[in-house]
Amino acid sequence: MRTMDKVLVTGGAGFIGSHLVDLLLEAPGRRVTVLDRLSHGGSLANLERHQDDERFTFVRGDVTDASAVAEQVAVVDAVVHAAAESHVDRSIDDPRAFFDTNVAGTQVVLEAVRAHDRRMLMLSTDEVYGPGEPGGGLFSEDHPVAPRSPYAASKAAADLMCQAYVTTYGVDVTVVRATNAFGPRQIERVVPTFAINAVRGKPVPVYGDGTQRREFLFVRDWVRAAVTVLELGRPGVLYNIGDGHELANGELAHRIVELAGADRSLITSVPDRPGHDFRYGVTAHRVRDLGWKPEVPFDEGLALTVAWYADHVDWLFAAHEVDVVTTPRAAEAAP
Repeated sequence: MRTMDKVLVTGGAGFIGSHLVDLLLEAPGRRVTVLDRLSHGGSLANLERHQDDERFTFVRGDVTDASAVAEQVAVVDAVVHAAAESHVDRSIDDPRAFFDTNVAGTQVVLEAVRAHDRRMLMLSTDEVYGPGEPGGGLFSEDHPVAPRSPYAASKAAADLMCQAYVTTYGVDVTVVRATNAFGPRQIERVVPTFAINAVRGKPVPVYGDGTQRREFLFVRDWVRAAVTVLELGRPGVLYNIGDGHELANGELAHRIVELAGADRSLITSVPDRPGHDFRYGVTAHRVRDLGWKPEVPFDEGLALTVAWYADHVDWLFAAHEVDVVTTPRAAEAAP
């Protein structure tokens, strides 16, 4: 197993990043540094449980800043690159920001990792594979990429750059393409949008007819899979993180409203967004072969998550420097 005594997590103040920090710091003696610019998804409040831990360091900075990135990479054993713009609706309205962070930022991190000969894990998404068929199977790691949103295209470009750095420069980097994570502290995705609105008694917006299907994996299992690949994964080998629970968005809305004790009349159909992929779903054979398997059943994780939002809605809005979006992308803004 590789040495992982000191780990840098880019984007570590975000939803996925902060849960990764939680897990990484469970290892005795490990030190974790977070580099985050605290943009839409990042908040120091997500890391407040570690503020008095001498093994934890927070650095405010941008992954597009080469000197800031290099300074932090030089003093760690490994990098988990979680920093990304990741909200599909935002990518439709402002694609440039996604390519600046997700593509240019990834190249900056790769250069620092190359210069200092460090291990790197790149966190990507199953959305790079494009839309799955209504009755089709799951995407394996060998499936070609076919992104349809600016967000997915930017992540696909970053993935391919990682592969190029392995082949061209021999960089020790591995990419995971993961299904949807859900759990406490998340904002601006379907589960938090439904949950926040349901517990506040506001309309729960479902795109189109609600038949689009998504796979969901509780965040604790998601980050366990990622750390497993960080420690045991091979450079240049793609690893899907899947084996979540698949259901339609409309069904998800009904389950969340019920868990929140809200009225079903809150569920509202809104105009669909452009290029809305019908379905995603990925295999998880490779990461299972490394010894990982999911532990939190979907129903248990969803109940825990909705209860967390019910207890933390005010905390969540106070925690972020930018507005927490709980409404769908405006139909009139569509191209």
